[in-house]
Amino acid sequence: MNGLIEVLQNRILMTGIFSWFTAQILKTIIHMFTNKEFDIRRMVGDGGMPSCHSATVTAVAITTGYECGFSSPLFAIAGILAIIVMHDAMGVRLETGTHAKLLNEMITLFEALGQKQVSVETKLKEFVGHTPMQVLVGFLWGFLVAWAANRWMF
Repeated sequence: MNGLIEVLQNRILMTGIFSWFTAQILKTIIHMFTNKEFDIRRMVGDGGMPSCHSATVTAVAITTGYECGFSSPLFAIAGILAIIVMHDAMGVRLETGTHAKLLNEMITLFEALGQKQVSVETKLKEFVGHTPMQVLVGFLWGFLVAWAANRWMF
């Protein structure tokens, strides 16, 4: 039981989880308004506005700075990890989603041309990466959550 209490008292972990959860809620709401439909899968899905990965790693890095000092080795590690995650979201993961969309369109075209069962797989997942704006908004959300948590919650 003490282990669970210690985990729940870990401000860095809790701020990261809270930032991720609230960013997922924001993403679901934004998707609902822009697409005029509610899709509960947006609560756990990748891609979209804001980047929940960016929000999470930013909140973890900033809270680590508040907890351990912004000149500490732990903040340096958390900050570099955040940069890598955000760069990856805009690079490889975004490109993967673009390729998946193109391949899905090709499969649909082949099927429309009469090709029988081009693929036994389901459609490829297209929402896997983020635009720079989605990453920026995720970064800002994570920063805001970490700042607010440090100021008012802890």
